[in-house]
Amino acid sequence: MPRIVRFHQTGGPEVLQIAEEQVAAPDVGEVQIKVHAIGLNRAESMYRNGQYLEVPQLPSRIGYEASGTVAAVGEGVTEFAVGDAVSTIPAFSMNQYGSYGELVNMPVHAVVKHPDNLSWIEASAIWMQYTTAYGALVEIANIQTGEFVIITAASSSVGVAAIEIANMLGAIPIAITRKNDKKDALTKLGAKYVIASDEQDLVAEVHQITAGKGARVVFDPVAGPTINKLAEATSQGGIIFQYGALSTEATPLPLFTILSKQLTIRGYTLFELATNPARLAKAKQFVTNGLASGKLKPIIAKTFSFEQIVEAHRYMESNQQIGKIVITVN
Repeated sequence: MPRIVRFHQTGGPEVLQIAEEQVAAPDVGEVQIKVHAIGLNRAESMYRNGQYLEVPQLPSRIGYEASGTVAAVGEGVTEFAVGDAVSTIPAFSMNQYGSYGELVNMPVHAVVKHPDNLSWIEASAIWMQYTTAYGALVEIANIQTGEFVIITAASSSVGVAAIEIANMLGAIPIAITRKNDKKDALTKLGAKYVIASDEQDLVAEVHQITAGKGARVVFDPVAGPTINKLAEATSQGGIIFQYGALSTEATPLPLFTILSKQLTIRGYTLFELATNPARLAKAKQFVTNGLASGKLKPIIAKTFSFEQIVEAHRYMESNQQIGKIVITVN
C-alpha cells in the first residue's frame, strides 16, 4: 500500500508519522497523482503546530505542493489523462487534501501541467512561492520599472520568488535577512541590495538606498515588532503586504506612521487568488511564461527522502535554507 504522512496531535516535527494507507479512487472532479517530489512550506509547519489559518482535524493529512504523474482521474475530469506530468497549486484545505504521500488525490482546479523544462524536484517548488509573490507584487501592487520593493525573509522560497519577479519586471528588490551570512547568496540570486536587520539599521539603510523616499511596496511574512521599522521605511502612500506571522511576538500597529504617510497595511494570502478562477488563471499564465522563459527558476535549498520527513521539517524550522526544501519520493 502507498505511504502517506499524518499527524495525530499538533506539535513539533516529531508528530509527523508515516503510515501505509489504502488510497481511494479519485472522486468526481479529482485527479489521482503518483507523487515524485513534495515541496515543503512554512504554512505546513504552522499547520502542524496548530498555529495556522485553519485548525487541523486530527488525525490530519498535510501538504500543499507535489509533482508527479497522473495515475487516474475522477468523473468529469477531461483536461488531464493518465500519464500526464502535473504539479499542484495550494488551492484547497489541508483538512480535505494533503500532498505528503506516495499516491494522493487532488481537486482538479489545484492541478496544472507544468513546463517541460522542469525536473520533478523543481516542479514541486513552483506554485506556493510564485503565485504568492505574483498576487501581491504584480496583481495588487502593480510594481513598475525602477520602483523599490522591500522583501523580508528574503532567503525563503517565497522571498527568492519575489526577488525574481521584481527583477523580471524591472523593479529594484531590497532583500531583508537577519544576518550578513546570507548576503552573498541573496546578491547572486538577484537582490540589488541586502540589509541584515540584526546587524544594520533597517530604516537608515533603506532611506540611504532610496534617497530618503522609502520603498512603495513592502512584502513581509514576519510581522511582530519589526513592522514599526518597515512602516518607517515605506514611502508616502506606500503599501505593506502582511502575508504571514512568523514572529512569535505581538504585532503593534504603527498608527502615527500610518496616519502621517497614508500607508496601507494589507492582509494577504495566496488563497484569495486560489479561490478565484479568473485571477488564478492569470497567475498560472504569468508563472508558466516566466518558468518557460527561464526568468523564473525555483532555487532548491536541500532535498530529503520521504523517510526523512521529520528531519526535513526540523531543517525548515532552522532557517538555514535559501530557497525551497523538497522531499523526493521513489
